[in-house]
Amino acid sequence: MEVKYKTLEIVNRTPNSGVVYLYLNRPSQRNALSRDFFSEFPEALSSLDQNPNVNVIVLAGAGDHFCSGIDLRTLTSVTDPSSHADRGRFSERFRRDIKFLQEAITAIERCRKPVIACVHGACIGGGIDIITACDIRFCTKDSFFSVKEVDLAITADLGTLQRLPAIVGFGNAMELALTGRRFSGSEAKQLGLVSRVFGSKEELDSFVRVVAEGIAAKSPLAVTGTKAVLLRSRDQTVEQGLDYVATWNSAMLISDDLTEAVSAQMQKRKAVFAKL
Repeated sequence: MEVKYKTLEIVNRTPNSGVVYLYLNRPSQRNALSRDFFSEFPEALSSLDQNPNVNVIVLAGAGDHFCSGIDLRTLTSVTDPSSHADRGRFSERFRRDIKFLQEAITAIERCRKPVIACVHGACIGGGIDIITACDIRFCTKDSFFSVKEVDLAITADLGTLQRLPAIVGFGNAMELALTGRRFSGSEAKQLGLVSRVFGSKEELDSFVRVVAEGIAAKSPLAVTGTKAVLLRSRDQTVEQGLDYVATWNSAMLISDDLTEAVSAQMQKRKAVFAKL
């Protein structure tokens, strides 16, 4: 499988593994997010979500960087008030534009399949929006991060301010967002933004492949259910989360996957699950 968009590329590097790589593919612009990206990205994720041969998505950047943030031409195109004489109508349309951009990032969470962020080089502004919506995050030691919007006189509005506090803690998120300072891959690990840091991109790629293939080999019902329940429970009380997972499992637990997993454990063999 290989599909190319203007801003993205889908590559199946290990056929039959259930793992597909989705690349931000504007390396000459350090993978800055153009207007096309915000249409193409949710479309690509939806196609992978609906593909029964895909179990895990690895999200990475082509070239030397993961993502340098939103393309400034995209930013100026949606903030030009001269395009409408009536300020109220301009503001109403502008709000719809922001919601459109937000939906492209939220598509990561709406995708049933786990999305693993594989970060190297710069991860700035919109790059932070993207990785905070991902399910697992890894990076190289020479990666660098910045919640940059404040330096462009913008309040970040694509998800960082909503998702980052739950990942690194409210105080840390406030400090990073207000200062816009650059921080390293090592500090990202200390903050909990990434799970592991690797000495080189080769080490990162090798480790992520093993992790992704390991997840892809598990019951797809259990994997998609785990993602769905964790995301729902993030914004609920423990009691609400327990009630949700009880409802979920009452529908999903009685499956052939459970029988196969138990049988494989007892027979000391690798379980084989049907596609989702």
